[in-house]
Amino acid sequence: MLRRVLRRPIPPALMPALAPARIALDVVAWAVAVPIAAQIRYSMVRSGFEYLVVARAVLFCSVAQLALGVVTGLYRNRRRYGSFDEVALLLRVTLGAGIFGAGMDRVYSPRTPVSALVVGALISVVLMMGVRYIWRSVAALRRRPEPDSAVRLLIFGAGDRGCGIVDELLDAKGTPYVPVGLIDDDSGKRRFKVRGVPVLGTLGDISLVARDHHASALLVAVTDVSPKLMHRLLEQAEQCEPPLKVKVLAPLSSLFGEKLQTSDIKDMSEEDLLGRRKLDTDLSGIAGYIKGKRVLVTGAGGSIGSELCRQLHHFKPERLIMLDRDESALHAVQLSIDGRALLDSPDLVLADLRDANRIQDVFAEIRPQVIFHAAALKHLTLLEANPSEAIKSNVWGTQTVLDAAQAVGVETFVNISTDKAASPGCVLGYTKRIAERLTAHAAFTAPVGTYVSVRFGNVLGSRGSVLSTFRKQVADGVALTVTDPNVTRFFMLIEEAVQLVIQAGAIGQPGEVLVLDMGEPVRIADVAQTLIRRSGRQLDIVYTGLRPGEKLHEDLLSPDETDLRPFHPLITQAYVPPLAPVSAAALSTGSERASLIGDLALLCAASPLLAVPGEHLEATHARFGLRPASTRPAKAKGAVAPIVPTGSESAYGSGPGS
Repeated sequence: MLRRVLRRPIPPALMPALAPARIALDVVAWAVAVPIAAQIRYSMVRSGFEYLVVARAVLFCSVAQLALGVVTGLYRNRRRYGSFDEVALLLRVTLGAGIFGAGMDRVYSPRTPVSALVVGALISVVLMMGVRYIWRSVAALRRRPEPDSAVRLLIFGAGDRGCGIVDELLDAKGTPYVPVGLIDDDSGKRRFKVRGVPVLGTLGDISLVARDHHASALLVAVTDVSPKLMHRLLEQAEQCEPPLKVKVLAPLSSLFGEKLQTSDIKDMSEEDLLGRRKLDTDLSGIAGYIKGKRVLVTGAGGSIGSELCRQLHHFKPERLIMLDRDESALHAVQLSIDGRALLDSPDLVLADLRDANRIQDVFAEIRPQVIFHAAALKHLTLLEANPSEAIKSNVWGTQTVLDAAQAVGVETFVNISTDKAASPGCVLGYTKRIAERLTAHAAFTAPVGTYVSVRFGNVLGSRGSVLSTFRKQVADGVALTVTDPNVTRFFMLIEEAVQLVIQAGAIGQPGEVLVLDMGEPVRIADVAQTLIRRSGRQLDIVYTGLRPGEKLHEDLLSPDETDLRPFHPLITQAYVPPLAPVSAAALSTGSERASLIGDLALLCAASPLLAVPGEHLEATHARFGLRPASTRPAKAKGAVAPIVPTGSESAYGSGPGS
């Protein structure tokens, strides 16, 4: 009954009276507090207690309270009523009013005892804060959704994120969720409460707690969730009657220190089932090389490029230039960042990496200071059948961007590579490994700037990922295709991969490849079985066999690369032997497919002593403190002859861009 009364809307006619009523309550607090303090001072004995003297002190303090409150903005709606900011100001105003009242009282005789005014000020503060607490509690109750109509939510995790989302759900107006309890495996939190929402049990108690509190959804409010824990939570939720819907929090709000919102709650996806790790991202280090700089992203419309742009936008660069050859992709990424997509911004650049003159003109005009090179062809099977196209984009296109970057004195250049560049055995791996080596060469020869590569495996949610394929097959009700029952791949959520890519730009040393820790490899067949189970359909899995160029298990490091993590626990930093552009330019896209693939393999293994012009070698070693290549582990047995330019083609090949 009381809740229904409190939930009734305030009549519009009473709204103008709220502010004067709040001021009057503060005055009443003084009128109550000072007499009580005086009574205490005189030990509740009437003799010696003079009502007129006390009334005079109340008047002085009340007038001072009102005057100071108006001057400081306490009573001019500059702060939310009952907020921490307002209470902090209230303490200062009340202290000032007490001092003013005591000073004025000293002028007259008889005087109010100083102890009565001091205690009176303390009591008045308590009363004023009590009124504000009641106001906030009533306001929160008015905003809280009706338990009968809202989704009753259990929250797994009583840490910072769990407490933050409870606060938001209890304060936000119109939220569709009402928190009924917290679940946490920490035994020290068994009697813990957040705004009256208690910790009700541990992971194993979920079904019992859900039954007793009529919960219909489970929110996972922790960031460091392993695939094993995620599967246990899903199993517990499915064992409830009826089964709980499992929801998760979006990861970026914690990364950028933003307040959690109801909109951060989303349905659990298959990506979430593969687990999340807590990322120790050095925001201050990132801000140092991004904030206020001209940042350019190639391939900005792609899966990685668009997510890069969205996250880089948070670091407030001077300009964020998004370059792509796909106008529809540029439209989509501008819409996702700005909420509008008129394609009229000078920061949207339509250009093809295969057009060297166009890229040079763009760079000369914009003069970017930081570059993330995400543009590439990446579909293994297609590139295996068309190696010449991979060379034009992944090799020559990369060199075009490197040349243009060096010409304008870029400060930081991050080339985005793939785990297939480690011990490569396919066209995609060969071309991306060559791109890593070309980037290392630029690091050794450019007069300024840091040039690094970043390598990681399959990114969930990217275009053409295995998860996207499986989802389409499940939706169509057809068998899911897997190459081999034992095939494994490294996976990472796209948001987390991009976070570490940006971090890598802050810590990478010139010429290195930074290899992102992808966790444990995942069996593709297990992913397929999970999707089938969640769909509720009876679907088969068909094993098609490994395709040309595919491995059963991928590597993140080549045999001669050492797993050293000097700056970040999730980033390995390894040496890349440089490769001179003249060697890559000599590749002939007119050669037969088998011959061209052989040339790519040879070029990947070419010795840096042969691949780097001799006049640069000593200066390179001195500048970066490198050991001569002959003292490093050999990548391939025996000396590999350099590929010499034939003179039949231009430095970057020919043919139209694609």
